[in-house]
Amino acid sequence: MKRFGTLLIILLSLVSAFHGCSKGDDSPRSKSVWIERYFAEITSGRYPDIRAISWWHEDFDHTRLTINSSSESLETYRKMVSNDIFITGCLFENGGLVPVPERIYHSAFPGFGGTEDVVSAGKIEDFEQLAQKEIAWAYFSNNWMDSLIFPKEAVEVIAGAGSVPFIRLMFRSVFVENQADPKYQMLDIVSGKYDRTIKAWANEAKSCRSSLLVEFGTEVNGRWFPWNGSYYGGGTTGRYGDPGYPDGPEIFRDAYRHIIELCNQEGCSNITWFFHFDVNDDPEEWWNAPVYYYPGDDYINWIGVSTYGPQQKGEDYVNPEELIRKAYRKMKEVSLNKPYAILEFGVTEL
Repeated sequence: MKRFGTLLIILLSLVSAFHGCSKGDDSPRSKSVWIERYFAEITSGRYPDIRAISWWHEDFDHTRLTINSSSESLETYRKMVSNDIFITGCLFENGGLVPVPERIYHSAFPGFGGTEDVVSAGKIEDFEQLAQKEIAWAYFSNNWMDSLIFPKEAVEVIAGAGSVPFIRLMFRSVFVENQADPKYQMLDIVSGKYDRTIKAWANEAKSCRSSLLVEFGTEVNGRWFPWNGSYYGGGTTGRYGDPGYPDGPEIFRDAYRHIIELCNQEGCSNITWFFHFDVNDDPEEWWNAPVYYYPGDDYINWIGVSTYGPQQKGEDYVNPEELIRKAYRKMKEVSLNKPYAILEFGVTEL
């Protein structure tokens, strides 16, 4: 029995070691190690166009994405962002955010609730105290729900806390994933149904004393959101617009262009426009590549991407270096002429 027990312990150790490694990756797994490796890769000098990062700090659905989910993870995050390459003051030229050479903006979604719009100065202060580093911008959602209303109070709170407001225009009426929205249709934006509403939003935006960062259609290549092309014809090419272009992405592209055009018409010179996709295409179809959704360099100022590690224990593990390389390659496919941002990243306790 003693001999069998020794053998069993050896076998269990081998199994544990095997499960602790991904293909081509034999390093130990922990959130702390993941954070250290992610930051080391970002600052390696191999990605000169990545000029901003933004951590997603929350524990919604027990994801444990907060930087203080363990003392080890918090200590590592603090250590990595203490690097002088990470800056907290935004530089604007002609109303638009511009990159700072050889520096990277440090930003965050600082835990504004499950609806992503419960904005408070206290949440920003709490995150900055945890990180021992200020944030350049605070990321939050402007959910359309019953109607699109400019989030004036949230913008003022964030600006008052010393950060730049980053608004995610979320064209949704419900918080349900993996389905078309029961109320809103992207084609209605293109047709002008919401022009009056968007113009009113734009006029509120331009009256702000603060410069604004704005995106429409977060993680557009993910079908968890209702603006994904799978709900608008996917790869069909004959029902809308250019007969040689996939309908689903083309409808989104034109809707985003229309929003920007309306804001420009109203004189919104204080908005920097971001295009945001996920590092993984879902579904993995040719037409769902981010480049097909892209409004174009004439409309967009920055290219952004989400690069998460596992958000729940048991999810597939991809090492941070591979995630960043993949994201960088995809951003290059979208545009060679824009600065890049990691708009969301994080990982659970592994």
